[in-house]
Amino acid sequence: MKLSVGIDIGGTNTAFGLVDESGRIVARGNISTRNNTDFQDYVNQVSDGIRQLLGQTNGAELLGIGIGAANGNYFSGCIENAANLPWKGLVKIVEAFENQFGVPVFLTNDANAAAIGEMVYGGAKGMTDFIEITLGTGLGSGIVTGGKMLYGHDGFAGECGHVIVERGGRDCGCGRKGCLETYVSATGVVRTATELLAKRNIDSELRSIPNSELTALKVSQAASRGDAIAKEVFEFTGEMLGRALADFVAITSPQAIFLFGGLAKAGEILFEPVRRSMEANMLNIFKNKTQVLPSQLGDDAAILGSAALVSFNQ
Repeated sequence: MKLSVGIDIGGTNTAFGLVDESGRIVARGNISTRNNTDFQDYVNQVSDGIRQLLGQTNGAELLGIGIGAANGNYFSGCIENAANLPWKGLVKIVEAFENQFGVPVFLTNDANAAAIGEMVYGGAKGMTDFIEITLGTGLGSGIVTGGKMLYGHDGFAGECGHVIVERGGRDCGCGRKGCLETYVSATGVVRTATELLAKRNIDSELRSIPNSELTALKVSQAASRGDAIAKEVFEFTGEMLGRALADFVAITSPQAIFLFGGLAKAGEILFEPVRRSMEANMLNIFKNKTQVLPSQLGDDAAILGSAALVSFNQ
């Protein structure tokens, strides 16, 4: 049996798994990221965990290791100045795992890993041009064009979440104002709901939820029950995303755009206004050519996407 390792490095925890050539996770483990401030100790712990999993496979062949991490640079093999990880500056993570295992190791950011996973194991099989939009706390994106991941000259291309959609708009964690992710993300949904609750003098079940406990999931659940404010939140969110997607289509002309992440689980409450807004704002030559689809990676996307880096780069 031939296996790849997928490592997903989150700010709180690191998940890793052994993935076979069909995309099945045959074994998995995890450790704390946040509590491992010494980088070499962290690498040793993850490596020991991987070796334990490999020891359960009766001599499987390890093809390589893929790593998905915030600010992971495919070209340099380094995690570069990631704000939510305990190791600062340039972290030579590819080198560290190559020294541990002596197999090819590949690194990219988590959104790019999701895009590669979609192409290798998910809904983008057979596609050469598509965009993966990850909708979580922020908005990430991975762009595949001509069958290749779009990295740009420095490894950081494709930051769709930080395209400005509203000049002088909401403050963004990146230091700018009006970035797409401040409107279209779980955080953006909560901000929109809070603003509408203050602005609209109509009944809403959201009013009974303290601001500190309001989440995008609770807003989507209220919208599914017909709550007027919650429905308006998703109408606004979908319109903002659809407008932005129409612009992205004009740049890379993708066959499809896949929406992935917690916010995408809202289903048609989000997808319907996104599709409607995208087509309404589309340049004529691109109308009705690009599908907006839910990701098919499921809850194991992080590990699968990271592991897919190995087969993608063979």
